[in-house]
Amino acid sequence: MKLSAKQFRNWKTKRITLLGMSGVGKTRLSNILLQGSWFHYSADYRIGTRYLDEAILDNIKQQAMQVPFLRDLLRSDSIYIRNNITVDHLKPVASFMGKIGNPEKGGLSLQEFKRRQGLHHQAEVAALKDVPAFIEKAQSIYGYRHFINDAGGSVCELDDPEVTEVLERETLLLYIQATEKDEQELIRRAASDPKPLYYREAFLDEQLSTYMGERRLEYVAQIDPDDFVRWVFPRLFYSRIPRYQAMAGSYGYTVTTNELWRVKSEGDFLELVETAIARQS
Repeated sequence: MKLSAKQFRNWKTKRITLLGMSGVGKTRLSNILLQGSWFHYSADYRIGTRYLDEAILDNIKQQAMQVPFLRDLLRSDSIYIRNNITVDHLKPVASFMGKIGNPEKGGLSLQEFKRRQGLHHQAEVAALKDVPAFIEKAQSIYGYRHFINDAGGSVCELDDPEVTEVLERETLLLYIQATEKDEQELIRRAASDPKPLYYREAFLDEQLSTYMGERRLEYVAQIDPDDFVRWVFPRLFYSRIPRYQAMAGSYGYTVTTNELWRVKSEGDFLELVETAIARQS
């Protein structure tokens, strides 16, 4: 939604969706606001605990069944496995998504990788469509006055008009744009610790073809999973920037990572949003 600075200041029940790549400070900001009167809705947490919970558990059990000792205990119902996902600990979601490539290095086949990508896409769409319900719950059940939607880094990749309409209608969109220095730091982190990522299928197909050509590989099973993530991350990062900018330009506002890191309190944040609104106006 679009507001003037005055309208935002007088908005009694503020509702904001944070946009930006993982690592730009969305969750840090949400934790600062959580200390006040803001309900923190994590789309990734909702994905893991509601929409991918069973698939994540099935994947873990499948791995456990390959260990004879654990297999016997599971089949006799002597033990059980459950997820322990928290807002700050989402590794089970990442472990389910996995990486494409050599199975001996933990990689997935192209077919299985795309299947999991598709399930994640469906889950993320559903989690974001839940935002209106949680805005109501935040107030009626938990007594929070304001609402912060910590959207996943891939929200700009969903290409789902209904999700965009829901977020634009219910919340003010705030894009956290990485400075050039922070861009390089995010790329450095991805190289040092390559994590599973979500890709639009068209983007994945195009980049996979280029990567395999450069590496002179004939089969997906020859791909080093971590090497592909290191190689593709900068390309994914820069492909998302115009998508974030389009969302912010049409429906919201933009702040930089430098500005965000100076936020230490709820008051600092509200002042920053007013600045962003005035600047764009």
